[in-house]
Parts: sequence; structure tokens; C-alpha cells
Amino acid sequence: MNKSDLVDALADATGMTKADASRAIDALFSPDGGVVAKALKARKRVQITGFGTFESKHRKARQGRNPRTGETIQIAATYTPAFRAGKGLKDSIQ
Repeated sequence: MNKSDLVDALADATGMTKADASRAIDALFSPDGGVVAKALKARKRVQITGFGTFESKHRKARQGRNPRTGETIQIAATYTPAFRAGKGLKDSIQ
């Protein structure tokens, strides 16, 4: 399912227009200014009971290897987004 399929499904399920559904999805999931992205940038957790949890995970600095040259390089510490499915979501796909 891609974004346009999601917009169509949301519009059908709620009775919204497709334009309104698209704006709602953008407001929630946009990587630049969406609600979830803003919360993750602020190192907050977004928990939707029964669905899952979005959170920022810290990855420590570490040594890696350049696959072309075999040279050892230092990889900086970063934050990466993570999602853990909730029990309701897990149970619904069984």
C-alpha cells in the first residue's frame, strides 16, 4: 500500500474528501513537519495504544570498515527512528 492507496482508504473509512485525507496523512507522517517526526526529533516517544510505538533510538559511535578499501573508519553516534508493533496490531495480523 502506498500513500495514495492510504489516502483513498482513509477517505473511504471516514467519509473525508481525498484532499482532506491527504492533508491529515501529511500532518501526521510528513518527514519534515509531521507530528510523529517532530516528536522523534524532540526525543519523545509516540505511543498509540494497540497499534505501536514510534521512538528515537540512540546508536553509539563505533568502528566500521570501508568495504572498498578495507580501511577502518569511525562511525559517529546517531539517532535512528524505530517502531515496535503493539499487541493489538500483532494479534490482528494472525
